[in-house]
Amino acid sequence: MSDEMLNEEGNVQRTKKFMYVNRKAPYGTVYALESLEVVLIGAAFEQDVSVAFIDDGVYQLTKGQNTTDIGMKNFSPTYAALGDYEVTKIYVEKESLEKRGLTVDDLQHLVWEDEDEDYAEKDSIKVVSAEELGQIFADQDIMLNF
Repeated sequence: MSDEMLNEEGNVQRTKKFMYVNRKAPYGTVYALESLEVVLIGAAFEQDVSVAFIDDGVYQLTKGQNTTDIGMKNFSPTYAALGDYEVTKIYVEKESLEKRGLTVDDLQHLVWEDEDEDYAEKDSIKVVSAEELGQIFADQDIMLNF
């Protein structure tokens, strides 16, 4: 996706960078599901979308979620659609994983297809330190916290 697009007047304008920050566990509140819906809507409108998972938000991406006992729909398989919407910048804070005894192997395998490399699958999830994530946050135009 290009960083620039034409506005209604035909002038070039830079695409805004949207960062969606997920801090809450996947169930018990509406935050995780609403964040996922907003991310997909933003991506459908060709925004430059990034998603970060910190604190208990890292649980949103864990494999094998089973919601049968809590009577809620398991929406975690929907994260696999992010690559189809060209959401390729998914950041997980390393310290949040470690604090919860998780590793990248405990997370879903999310990928996207790189058209420039004959549709080679590439990993969407990047585990980054809190310091690196701070630098990524500083580069965003709009941040939404969930």
